[in-house]
Amino acid sequence: MHRILLAALLLLAAPLTATATEEQVVLGLSRDRVAITADFDGSDILIFGAIKRETPIPDGDPLQVIVAVSGPSAPVLVRRKEKKLGIWVNTDSVLVDSAPSFYAAATSAPFSQALSDTEDLRHRVSIRRAIRSVGADMNIADAQEFTRAVMRIRQNEGLYSIRENTVAVDEQTLFRTEIDMPANLTEGEYIARIFLTRGGRVVSSFQTTIDVRKVGLERFLFNLAHQQPVLYGLMSLAIAIAAGWGASAAFRALRGN
Repeated sequence: MHRILLAALLLLAAPLTATATEEQVVLGLSRDRVAITADFDGSDILIFGAIKRETPIPDGDPLQVIVAVSGPSAPVLVRRKEKKLGIWVNTDSVLVDSAPSFYAAATSAPFSQALSDTEDLRHRVSIRRAIRSVGADMNIADAQEFTRAVMRIRQNEGLYSIRENTVAVDEQTLFRTEIDMPANLTEGEYIARIFLTRGGRVVSSFQTTIDVRKVGLERFLFNLAHQQPVLYGLMSLAIAIAAGWGASAAFRALRGN
């Protein structure tokens, strides 16, 4: 009897497994590494791919594609300022547990059509879901305002964005989009996620990484400042003294002429 039940369960599970994997992402990136140099003013990354299928295109809801790129996450301390006796002072503060340094999502349809709230909660695709804040003080009634402040500030800085209807999908098989990365990027490993959805439900997903690093003189100075701060400080002081002495000598020479 147990064997019959097990066989029946396996037969029921087989179609479900096939359905879950019948559409898969084959991804391409215009670049998988971004180099931050002295004249770095941002970068555009072309993300493109195709949908691999073992069966014909399913009937029903059309295929939608969501591309999300997130930078390294870190805690963020958000403080509220209030004016008291003519002076701006810090009052309440909330530690946002984890906020990505950069977050951009592009969709092939309006976000609410491409992804349901339940799936957004599960996969954390929207900006508000990508930020995690669970340790707010119970005495702060409007703790969510601090999370919204992080979103607002970073959106104004060009670090957070949701771009609807910017993923082109051809014949429910090919897709492409561009992600704009600003100049003020944080160094580290960026995660690119691609979601295929139908009727707001994720039917397949794929993940890869993009390496963002400082190179050249910027890398040398960054490492020196973090690994040997005393030497970095002495070198900066010596350069400042030399520059001041040089400017003074040049000024005296001009006056002598």
